[in-house]
Amino acid sequence: MRWTFVLLTVTATACSSAGQDESRTSSDTSNGATPNISIEAVPEDSVIVEQRLAWAREQRLDTLPIGAAIAAFGRTFVGAPYIPGSLEVEGPERLVVNLRSFDCVTFIENMIALARTIRSGGHYPEFTRELLRIRYRDGKLAGYPSRLHYFSEWISNNDAKGIVQNITQSIGGQRDAEPITFMTGHRGSYRQLADDTIFGEIGVMEQRLSNEPRYVIPETAIAQHAADIRDGDVIAAASNLPGLDIAHTGIALWVNGKLHLMHAPLVGKVVEISAVPLADRILDIKAQDGIMVARAQ
Repeated sequence: MRWTFVLLTVTATACSSAGQDESRTSSDTSNGATPNISIEAVPEDSVIVEQRLAWAREQRLDTLPIGAAIAAFGRTFVGAPYIPGSLEVEGPERLVVNLRSFDCVTFIENMIALARTIRSGGHYPEFTRELLRIRYRDGKLAGYPSRLHYFSEWISNNDAKGIVQNITQSIGGQRDAEPITFMTGHRGSYRQLADDTIFGEIGVMEQRLSNEPRYVIPETAIAQHAADIRDGDVIAAASNLPGLDIAHTGIALWVNGKLHLMHAPLVGKVVEISAVPLADRILDIKAQDGIMVARAQ
């Protein structure tokens, strides 16, 4: 193992922006972690996973609907630090495992992976396999372009894998035809896009995604459809920035009869439960104009 200091860059979901982190790289699979995949982690990560799984077994989270389990796991990380761009490690693409701090997307991915692991009766090795399957297109790590950079594709690909169901259209979503071009349009913000081959692959991906239908519940209709959203549903706040599909993500949580967002925000710097209901929050943020909703299966 070796220590590396990592320069982080923005990702396609706007909640992840520039920053720095320190992490340990390991390709050692002697602990039973995902084989043949280089993993970026520190020993504390496997300890946190096992501690949370032990707690979940005591609480019988394996007997709950998966959304309820996701929400319960999420609550245990409220107050954890927000760190942007935690997946942007130096060198080749590898599976980053970090339960010490989160950005808005890694918070969701880790909570779903924990919930799926407790339901299967697994431990840390199974957790890393779940995380890999969630984070990468078709569950295969094949370099930087294989990561699900745009969250609308994260939803559609995880729907295809049976991990979530995209319920947006069925609960009031309307067609969003805005082209997706943000990454290639901001090439200098992505270290990996300096490689012409990777840049070309991302461009092809963006063209494909631009041609695929996607649906968004408008911000003015969120309150009307809130009753259709359950604890643990994945919430993706649509962006009105040119070329960007999703600006922020979180987990739905009902609090005192109101639908809130449990998330890792840039503002606040820690995992938190939104102070105001989800519908009011989206209306108050000029850069967000609706939501997509996916339900874990």
